[in-house]
Amino acid sequence: MSWEPRELTEPLCRVEDLPDARSVGFDPLGEGRDTMFVVRKGAQVHAWRNLCPHYDRARMAWKKNEFLNGDHSRIMCAAHGALFRIEDGVCEIGPCIGARLTPVPVDIRGGALWIVGPYAPGFRR
Repeated sequence: MSWEPRELTEPLCRVEDLPDARSVGFDPLGEGRDTMFVVRKGAQVHAWRNLCPHYDRARMAWKKNEFLNGDHSRIMCAAHGALFRIEDGVCEIGPCIGARLTPVPVDIRGGALWIVGPYAPGFRR
């Protein structure tokens, strides 16, 4: 596998397939684990890398597609309990207050969700 960022030629999914007020993980480059996730809130879609800013290699979900806290109001890092705002990825509670999740630029085209620009592998050697 190439470790260089690359443009994707397929959309991540159809927006209608994203459950409202829930999160879904994606592995756009086929690395064998979710390197990013998407949270849908009504018509808005927010996409983030699956890396906690508190510790660079910490995966966020506690199980597949579970990146949110119990009431689905914030993104939660299962490794540290840090809570992040869905809209801008800023940590409000936990060991990395004020730090921010890494956004993944996305665009909705023809009802499909696309990553904008090159996407880098999630696991660094």
